[in-house]
Amino acid sequence: MGDFTEFGIEIERHLSKLGKDIQQFVEKVVPLANEDKDFAPDCDIIESEDEFKILIDLPGLSKKEIGIALKNSVLTIKGEREITAGDGEEFKRQERKRGAFARSFAVPQDVNAAEISASFRNGVLTVAMPKSEALKDSQSIPVN
Repeated sequence: MGDFTEFGIEIERHLSKLGKDIQQFVEKVVPLANEDKDFAPDCDIIESEDEFKILIDLPGLSKKEIGIALKNSVLTIKGEREITAGDGEEFKRQERKRGAFARSFAVPQDVNAAEISASFRNGVLTVAMPKSEALKDSQSIPVN
């Protein structure tokens, strides 16, 4: 799936320079450059009075192929989508993107990290981040 460690360090360096203003939350979305122009899923960020939500389209993936982690107020979602032809088959056209991806997001200070949850339904990953005053890191976030 590739080594995302260097990317993670670089992202944290960039995000530490950014302000903590929640108004800039959307601008703090940090896409990772995919060298091969491979699968880079689209996302929406939604804010309500009680929470932030990140929705990412991940068609063709299963829950176990998606990893979500929170470290130093940076939420990283990564995975890999493989698209292969079967035995005796060959592609006549191939438009669907494939490969490893990682998307990282600066988590606003008023998110309760202990209550971040993720669900995966109909190819859409939803990460819900309830608002509160304290921000504490949790190592890994399960996908329900």
